This record gives sequence, structure tokens and C-alpha cells, in this order.
Amino acid sequence: MVMRVDLDAIDMKILRELQNDGRMTNVELAERVGISAPPCLRRVRKLEEAGIIRGYRALLNAPALGYDLVAFCMVGLKHQSDANLKAFAKQTANWPLVREAWMVSGESDFLLQCVAENLAAFQDFVIEELTATENVDTVRTMLTIRQVKDVALIEI
Repeated sequence: MVMRVDLDAIDMKILRELQNDGRMTNVELAERVGISAPPCLRRVRKLEEAGIIRGYRALLNAPALGYDLVAFCMVGLKHQSDANLKAFAKQTANWPLVREAWMVSGESDFLLQCVAENLAAFQDFVIEELTATENVDTVRTMLTIRQVKDVALIEI
């Protein structure tokens, strides 16, 4: 269960700035939010310890690295017991092509975001691994054409 944390205006500014550029120095962050560096660092550490800031990562240009295909898979399971849902969720960790996995409601049980070198690699994954997985009933795929929006996850 996620606990809500009371955040003031400075905390919100810190989160906004870090979400847009997680590589800036603490001094630069402090200047941008209007406080001195030591209390800024204490606030960032508090936000990290509270789990508000989960981590930091570099955003890579997938096509520049040879990953030209982004696709989504909507997966329906034969049986939706808690054990089956958890087993499938755990299985997604073993698939490098799956970059995000969401348990969803509606027509499907899971939505998977996949990134592959090309269509053949994606097709091999869908046919040889995904549809061959025990308890998978249906798989519907959607190939992307072009990303038209890419912003920070949370509007702060």
C-alpha cells in the first residue's frame, strides 16, 4: 500500500525540476526552486526515503541503438485467479522485449509495451514465447507508427 506524503510547494518544485532533468546538480536544483543547497539536498533525500522519488535513469534513443519497433500486446488469460495473475506478472520479468507490463481491467488482463530490433524479432517473441505461455488465451498486438507525445509521467 502506498502512503501519501504531505508535500509543500518547494517539494513540488523539486519534483517538477527533477522529473524534467534528473542529472542537474543539487546546487542547480536549489537555485531553480529558490532555496539553498543543504536544505534542498535534505528534501531530496526525504523524498527518496519516502518512496516519492523511486530512482533515476537515462532515457535512451532506442532507434539509435538498433531498436526500431515499439508495440503493445493485450493479453487475456484463460483463468484470472490471483495465483494465475501473479504468475503471469512474474513471467514478464523474464522477457527482455517487454519494457512495461500493466495488469488492466476490461477485455484484456495485461497490457505489455514491447521494444524490439525489428518486426521479425517481435513476431518471434509473440509466437514462440508469449502465446506459448501457459494460461495465455488471447494476444492482440498493436504496432506503433510514431510516438507523438513523450512527457514526464506526473503533471506537477
